[in-house]
Amino acid sequence: MASIQLTPAQRKQHRADAHHLDPVVLVGSDGLTPAVQKAIDQALSAHGLIKVRVFSDDRPAREAMLKQLAEELSAAPIQHIGKLLVLWRPIPEAPKGERDPDRKAGPREVKVLKYSSRGGQRPEVRTLRVLGNQRLTPGGQVKRAKKPKQKSVKKTGGA
Repeated sequence: MASIQLTPAQRKQHRADAHHLDPVVLVGSDGLTPAVQKAIDQALSAHGLIKVRVFSDDRPAREAMLKQLAEELSAAPIQHIGKLLVLWRPIPEAPKGERDPDRKAGPREVKVLKYSSRGGQRPEVRTLRVLGNQRLTPGGQVKRAKKPKQKSVKKTGGA
């Protein structure tokens, strides 16, 4: 795989974005093992822009490591400063249509109008957050969702 080529302006922007980041992967005395490469690949897929700290005093070895990581993981080498390596790779797009069947409904924002007892005033507008396990009553209150009622074994004529 080839590394990504960036313009100097893009590299400068990524350097600025990486300034506040902490290293997410640490490379120890064993060097670039397959487990370390896998961890760096996962971090790039999750974050896009990462810092890697290398505990080696050999500068040419760190430069070679940066070049090797960029080539093998198809990433762009952004910066090598001291014992820190900065890599960037665009985050892959998640498929929009697929949804996990086990996933429940998330929180939603609901606007509730509360009318005044006097007719001439404007209704009060409140925004409520309703979680997946909650429901909104006709009175505008948030309550826990009703559980399905258990049927009696005696009434259904079960065994």
